[in-house]
Amino acid sequence: MTVQPQLTEDVHTDRLTKAAAALGYEIVDIAGFLDLVEEHAREQRKSLKVLDERASEMGQANSDVRNAVENMAQNTGETARDVEASAALMRTTGEKTRNVAGWVQNLSDRTETVSDTLRDVKSNNQQIAGIATQVNTLAINAKIEAARAGDAGRGFAVVADAINELSQKTRDAAVEISNNIERLTAWITDLGKEATGIATQAADVLENAGGTDTALTRMEASITSADKQAKRISEQAERVQIAMDDFTPALVGIERAVKSTTTGIETTHQRILRLIDTSETIVQSTALLGGSSVDTPFIQRVQSTARELTRQLEIAVETGEITLSRLFDQTYQPIPGSNPEQFLTESTRTFDKILPPLQESVLEMDSKVVFCAAVDTNGYLPTHNRKFSHPQSGDPTWNMANCRNRRIFDDRVGLKAGRSTEPFLLQVYRRDMGGGDFKMMKDLSAPIFVQGKHWGGLRLAYTF
Repeated sequence: MTVQPQLTEDVHTDRLTKAAAALGYEIVDIAGFLDLVEEHAREQRKSLKVLDERASEMGQANSDVRNAVENMAQNTGETARDVEASAALMRTTGEKTRNVAGWVQNLSDRTETVSDTLRDVKSNNQQIAGIATQVNTLAINAKIEAARAGDAGRGFAVVADAINELSQKTRDAAVEISNNIERLTAWITDLGKEATGIATQAADVLENAGGTDTALTRMEASITSADKQAKRISEQAERVQIAMDDFTPALVGIERAVKSTTTGIETTHQRILRLIDTSETIVQSTALLGGSSVDTPFIQRVQSTARELTRQLEIAVETGEITLSRLFDQTYQPIPGSNPEQFLTESTRTFDKILPPLQESVLEMDSKVVFCAAVDTNGYLPTHNRKFSHPQSGDPTWNMANCRNRRIFDDRVGLKAGRSTEPFLLQVYRRDMGGGDFKMMKDLSAPIFVQGKHWGGLRLAYTF
């Protein structure tokens, strides 16, 4: 049986197309994985940078602690010595104070004794004064009797005068002594009162002396303990510094290794991107060979729909529904509160009118079709399929998957689809559905020209 040449070519073309698509699938999947690895590596580098900064800060802080602790240890050592000297001085002073207090108390007791003695002297002096008065009276009587005796009593009268004079002087002396004793008694009394007050204070000093000594002992013990703790802290800070000195080179080594790995990943990623371009060229070339392949129906549909969209846009411009400048407006106005951010242009409402019937009909051609939407040369997608054009909620993850209209998709695939002027462009990519969910699919696009000016492209995405 002879196989027809055309049939054989179609089979080989189809096999080549499938193989090229499978190759593109694997490369894009690897590229997506490298994207994640590269992102993680960048995050690790950021984390390492922060860690390095924190390590430097910690080293500086530890150095400051060491200096502070060393100063504290020096100060506590000096304070301990000062406290020991002060405690010794206070104890010596306390001992002298106790001696003075004891002497004051003894003085109080002595003043009372002196007061008693003065009272005795005063009493005796009063007796002397009484005796002098009695002698004076006797002398007066003797003098009277001597006068009565006449000449015989003259000698006795002389003696009586002498005794009278002596008794008078004795009485005067006794009065003077009494006056002096009164003044001395008053002074001793005042001294006694003062001594009593001082003695009370001295008793308080003696009572508090024991507490002061105990407080000094405790303070001395506390300072000594603080001095020991400061020395221990200084030793620990020294150990931390040694650990930090060992840690820093290790951290630098890790950072160097991560940087090298990141550079390698970035280089590999660039090479993978070039492989993606090569695989897409292969896919594109096999599709251009003609014949029938799994992608042929989708290529034909996206091209015909792009032509129809071009036709309707040119009619809108010709009828004055929209000007050419407004149609090509790329002044993207953010929609307040949108997350992910959405935008409006002067042409958005026109696309809302024209695109839905064209795009929705494409979804019905095959169950593999995921979406059909037009993007401008910057990846701006004004009007998506209805299933991806829900009003935004408060959940950004849900919005990412269900509110994809009015968004700018300026990733590699989106920009190439919007900027390609080839009859069609077939790409393989990982579609970010939000929440870490990705779908592998093919992206077909055909250029959109309005009055000879390139607006963007119509994208048709479908699964393998």
